[in-house]
Amino acid sequence: MTKTRKTQLTKRAIAAGALTATVIAATFSGAFADSPEDPYLWLEEVEGESALDWVRSQNDRSQKILEADPRFGPMKADALEILTSDERIPYGQIHAGKVYNFWQDDTNKRGLWRRTDIKSYKSGKPKWETVLDFDQLAKDEDRNWIAGDITCLNPDYVHCMIELSDGGKDAGIRREFNTETKEFVENGFFIPLAKSSLSWIDKDTLLVGADWGEGSLTTSGYPRQSRVWRRGVPFEDAPVFYEGEAEDVFIFPYVAQSEESPHVFSVRSMSFFEREYYYDDGDLTKLPLPLNTDIQGVLDGQAIFFLREEWTYNDETFPLGSVVGFDLGDKTAELIASAEPNQSIESVGVGKTSIVIQYLEDVAGKAARLTRNDNKGTWSRKEIKFPANGVVSITSSGGGTDDAMLSFESMTVPDTLFYVEGTKVTKIASTPAFYDSSDVVVDQRFATSADGTKVPYFIMGRVDVLKAGDAPTVQYGYGGFLAPILPVYYSDPGRPQHGALAGKMWINRGGVLVISNIRGGSEYGPAWHQAALKENRQKSFDDFIAISEALIEDGVTSPERLGAVGRSNGGLLMGAIMTQRPDLYAAIDIGVPLFDMKRYNKLLAGASWMGEYGNPDIPEEWAYISQYSPYQKLAADKGYPKVLFYTSTKDDRVHPGHARKAAAKLADLDYDFFYYENIEGGHGGTANQEQLAYRTALEYAYFAHMLMKED
Repeated sequence: MTKTRKTQLTKRAIAAGALTATVIAATFSGAFADSPEDPYLWLEEVEGESALDWVRSQNDRSQKILEADPRFGPMKADALEILTSDERIPYGQIHAGKVYNFWQDDTNKRGLWRRTDIKSYKSGKPKWETVLDFDQLAKDEDRNWIAGDITCLNPDYVHCMIELSDGGKDAGIRREFNTETKEFVENGFFIPLAKSSLSWIDKDTLLVGADWGEGSLTTSGYPRQSRVWRRGVPFEDAPVFYEGEAEDVFIFPYVAQSEESPHVFSVRSMSFFEREYYYDDGDLTKLPLPLNTDIQGVLDGQAIFFLREEWTYNDETFPLGSVVGFDLGDKTAELIASAEPNQSIESVGVGKTSIVIQYLEDVAGKAARLTRNDNKGTWSRKEIKFPANGVVSITSSGGGTDDAMLSFESMTVPDTLFYVEGTKVTKIASTPAFYDSSDVVVDQRFATSADGTKVPYFIMGRVDVLKAGDAPTVQYGYGGFLAPILPVYYSDPGRPQHGALAGKMWINRGGVLVISNIRGGSEYGPAWHQAALKENRQKSFDDFIAISEALIEDGVTSPERLGAVGRSNGGLLMGAIMTQRPDLYAAIDIGVPLFDMKRYNKLLAGASWMGEYGNPDIPEEWAYISQYSPYQKLAADKGYPKVLFYTSTKDDRVHPGHARKAAAKLADLDYDFFYYENIEGGHGGTANQEQLAYRTALEYAYFAHMLMKED
């Protein structure tokens, strides 16, 4: 069959409204042709003509229905107003006496990189100077540039490498930029397209992980080598600093600047969580650290590490979840901070002479400053006071100073930014209320999981709605990769479960939102994450289901009015609850999901997550993965709700084939569903705030369509 003939058949199938997976598979042949094991493999060809025809048809069908819901238009307007508001806090980072900020709004859809001096920023009404206009850059170069990482040489913050990607992919190019001239450097450093990483050693030297051709990438698609690249040396001739194994996840360059000289490391990640640290002390020395360890910075010759496992060294045992200092000279170690059983240290900011930690206590945010005592070996700790029962975040630390910036928020309290000198806290700015929360309450409750574990969750709703009961309810969950799910008001990128968006679009319309703190996250430290790894994954699903059952038992909602939402790893969670307990849910929103766990390690970055899920190619590990893999579990006559899938063609992290194949299989099993695939946007699913507003409205319109009566 010719290509033209196949296209004609496909287009006729679309026009006839009969575009099932079987119809399109019959028109397609080649590397992704159907097979007895998986008749939908052709949908894994990301830019394949037949696959994209299928995507367009599903988009058209689903968008027509959801956009026609009378609530969609107002919801989209609500989301766009919040996501592009000029009254959002312009969060930034301190560098060389200035505050740098990346800003997007309805005028600057791709974003502005801008700066102001600290005094102006602290006034709450900063006068901004544009450093780089990404909208203008894309226009001038006629490219679909989306801004990525910006990596600059500290402390001067003049020499920078700016990442640019096509449509928001993880892979991008990197170009040298000068913040004094505010221009790209002619004949400067340029790193070709790759999922690259880098650190500056000095203004003329980079430590780079990139794609140098055959043999230079891991099976996960990340750099296998780090190389020292000096100005004037051709990129391909940069000498290898360290090389790992092909089966590693990645090799990551890391340089911490100090007044004396830079501290140069190469980090070998054998799995998503296991890492070895190699330090340039004249030789390339492997540090004697446990594998589950994350470097946070270097202070006074000490490398600051966060331990995700217990470590015994020199006859001293350092507990799991603690922060330690490792002297890079004499190779001694000392405890800096540890967590109580109901606490979790979440982030560490290394300043010029002290450290700021942000931690959770029963999922409530707190912060402290730690300073090393003169007699060495011990640290003094002083709490930084913030309001109770909210989320505390470090927005800036370091940058050549001990000053830091932290924020506080909750689902009903707009975020407020504070400047912190020592432990003195000064308010800089606050976000106005994006919705009326005067009659909205947020309660923390606990459900009992299948194994007896108490699992916390937050429930948000209007007082009258919660009192009446049986409310349309959306339950959010993630449960993986050490990511805590916190009750925030707003953060970039916006998510439908954030307080401002949920409050305006869902709560004010009579809905209830639930935030689930299931195992797999870090709400109670690394142990909370490790409890749901690999063969224990089901515990994460059990936790979510236990919360759902508690909501129904307590009368908050009913199976006919309960919906669930999750994305990425949370999309896997949605697939698991859909196939295991479809009786509990009337709507499930499944975003950029993992779904086919038999093939996930063969698709894009999937191999990098085997430390989380296991290796499906090992029979003993597939034995437990197969017990929950949603794609293989899909079956006829199970009563699945009419789900919504969304993904992105440009997602080069979680393959869009997961969502495509799941939807196609559901179609052939005679289930109806909604489907939306954005053509750009990367793993975030959107490339700008306008696209994000559209998709968020689509999600809430879906829940309203399924769980609420029309207004």
